[in-house]
Amino acid sequence: MLKIGTKAPDFSLSATPDQKISLKEFKGKKIILAFYPADWSPVCGDQMALYNEMLNYFHKHNAELIGISVDGAWCHLSFSADRKLHFPLLADFEPKGAVAKMYEVYDDSIGECKRALYVIDEEGIIRWNHLSPVGINPGADGILDALEEMDRPK
Repeated sequence: MLKIGTKAPDFSLSATPDQKISLKEFKGKKIILAFYPADWSPVCGDQMALYNEMLNYFHKHNAELIGISVDGAWCHLSFSADRKLHFPLLADFEPKGAVAKMYEVYDDSIGECKRALYVIDEEGIIRWNHLSPVGINPGADGILDALEEMDRPK
């Protein structure tokens, strides 16, 4: 994974078949990047549903959540609608895993993103990261702890 204190690489990925989102659009906000292996897998579904429930807590810290996997935009749209998600899922589809590779969280052996989290500050610097075993939902506690730490006066 990229080290804490590193400038987060910018990217632009499809959120829908005709809309792209780039990291730089979120300058001035904290960003939570949630890389996950695949839509429709049980652990990923639970993880994204939990984060959907936690959105108000994330927003209280001026943070936006972005999910990223190698699934295509149409798959993301169907998964997001089924789970009633209120945050973007971005398709790191073609070239496959290019953004996950930039963030050092691509698993070449199976062609999927690893289950990885990054919290990025308002200036685009990585302030927290976590790599979880693929079969384990990392939950939201680490994200909230990182956001609270970033909000403390220096």
